[in-house]
Amino acid sequence: MQSRFFKFFVSRLLGTLGDTLVLWVLTRYVFFSYAGKYLAAPAISFEVAMFFNYVISYFWVWNKHIPMKVARDFFTRLVPYNISTLVGFVIKMGFLLLFERLFRWDVIYCNIAALLISGVVNFLLAEMIVFKKHAHIPIIDGHALVKDDEENTHSV
Repeated sequence: MQSRFFKFFVSRLLGTLGDTLVLWVLTRYVFFSYAGKYLAAPAISFEVAMFFNYVISYFWVWNKHIPMKVARDFFTRLVPYNISTLVGFVIKMGFLLLFERLFRWDVIYCNIAALLISGVVNFLLAEMIVFKKHAHIPIIDGHALVKDDEENTHSV
């Protein structure tokens, strides 16, 4: 789990850089109102970073928890991952707005501080729900091997 947390941390640093870059572009060149800068721009930058982080999580951080990497599995896990990161997003936004109100920091600093807090929540949700390791099922030629119920019953 320590190795996954380290990989998660590294991937989130990259995601934070991407999130911050998108946020910076949006707040400097696209949105000029308070709602645009403090609500719309962080939401958009968050979704961009979410997808980037999901790809890294799927193929690098939790790759050993995924027995068969196929497109269906990738997109099936994307839905609960996005929901779990939305929980983290609500936490992030709460702290972002709290820090802005309390300290009057720039949105970039509020965002970074809030991401540190919500990151722990995101790791735990990904570890316990999205990429939860299931019992190993052997896969041969794309088919899962399972025992037939008749083999498990013995008559004397």
